Formats: sequence, structure tokens, C-alpha cells
Amino acid sequence: MRPDAFPPDWLIPDWPAPPGVRALCTTRHGGFSVAPYDRMNLGDHVGDVPARVAANRALLSQSAGAAPVFLRQVHGTSVLTLDGSTADGRQADAAITTQRGVACTIMVADCLPVLLTNVDGTAVAAAHAGWRGLAGRQGTGVLEEVYNSLCALSVMDKSQAAIQIIAWLGPCIGPDVFEVGSEVRAAFVAGDAQAARCFRPHGPGKYLADLPGLARLRLQAMGITRIHGNDGSAPWCTVGNSSRFFSHRRDAGVQGNGFNTTGRMAACIWRE
Repeated sequence: MRPDAFPPDWLIPDWPAPPGVRALCTTRHGGFSVAPYDRMNLGDHVGDVPARVAANRALLSQSAGAAPVFLRQVHGTSVLTLDGSTADGRQADAAITTQRGVACTIMVADCLPVLLTNVDGTAVAAAHAGWRGLAGRQGTGVLEEVYNSLCALSVMDKSQAAIQIIAWLGPCIGPDVFEVGSEVRAAFVAGDAQAARCFRPHGPGKYLADLPGLARLRLQAMGITRIHGNDGSAPWCTVGNSSRFFSHRRDAGVQGNGFNTTGRMAACIWRE
């Protein structure tokens, strides 16, 4: 991945990744789609012209120098292990690989992308952490499943694994605009009373939720403390930065065509 190989607006994680591990997160800029998907839409399920989506995906692959694998994300907790033959469209909400040149790829337009690597750079993973996948069931969500997969694939001693994992949180809907119902708060607080601090009352039965804050709590509960990226501040908010980020909550339905009328960004991580 060369510094001049991608639009300067794309996010390159500022984190202490080991040599040979590369990551990026696209923005709206650099692609071929037209309004309302302008320009770098990577989602093939939102009503955009398929040829333009294909051109955007090819641009991502060319820029990264790796092959991104796009999942069919369903707000679940399944983790898919990738190799050089894994096709796009497999149902999962996280991906992990030890193979070089294969990019674990998560599409987002408000949900939180989480990228992870072990410190020796032999395994990388990406997770789609909307609130449903993050909460999971009985305290086990998509981040816990990714952690278990990293431990297994890296053959790490689980008692020491957490201190060997580094995480980066990408852009998502921010804590000043992510309105949720009381059932969302209850789903998190039931498993961890500390999660209550990530919710602010916002009218009867409504709360403003801090999605990156909830993800940090989940990672820290597993012992992962090397967490970088999204700190919940305004520059990371997909809703509030319309010229840079796609946002489903902000833009969906504005054209009245029945599609989720906004594009999808991608967060990718791979081994060179």
C-alpha cells in the first residue's frame, strides 16, 4: 500500500500495528458512483448501479494491493475465516485470516467497524459492531466471538492473549445523535453495570448511546487495553460529517425509491 495509492481523505489507522499489517477505512471520496451514492459506495445491496459498485471495489483492491472479501452482514455474531478462495457474499459479521493479501472487510454506514491484530502480525480480523452484534446474547457478542477466533487461529495462550491484541475503532454514529430505546440500554446493562455510563436520557424511554464507548468496555472486559481510533468525538461521527461519511440514519429513504439510499464505506485489514 503506497501513500499515494488512495484518496487522501481515506482514514489510515494511527496505531502501533506490527510490520506487515495494513489497514484503512474508506470515505465517500474517490469512487465512481453518483448521487445519492456519491462517490465511493461499496455496497451492492443499496440500489446503486452494479457496474459502479464493481468499479469502486476494484479501486479499493488496487489501492490496498490486497483482495477485500465482502460479507453479507446481518447484525449477528458469526465469524468467517478467510483464505484466498473465499468468495464475496458469505453471511457473517466478522472475518479473520492468517493469509497474506486477503483483506478482512466490513461495510458500514453508522455501525462501528473494529479492526484487530495480534502483536506478531500473524492474524488479523475485522468486526461489524452495530448495537445488536455488540450486545449479542448472554454477554457474548461479535467482539467476544472475534477474540475467541483470534485466540484459536493464533494458537495463543488465552490467559495471555488479551495483552497481545491491538484494536482500532473506525467512524460510526456518534454519542450525541445515536438515539435508542430502553431495551437497548437494558441489553448492555444486564451484562455489565458499567455500560450504564454509555447512555444518557433523551426523553421518555429514550437514550443517547455511546457506541464506541460500549465497544471499548467490551474489549476492556476481555483484557484488551490497547484500543485506538474512535473516541466518540465529533470528527468520528458518520451522521454529523455528511461530506465525508455515509450515514444510513441520516440519509436512508430521502429519495423514496425503497432502497437504503446511502452508500457503504469499508474498513479493511490485511497482511502484506
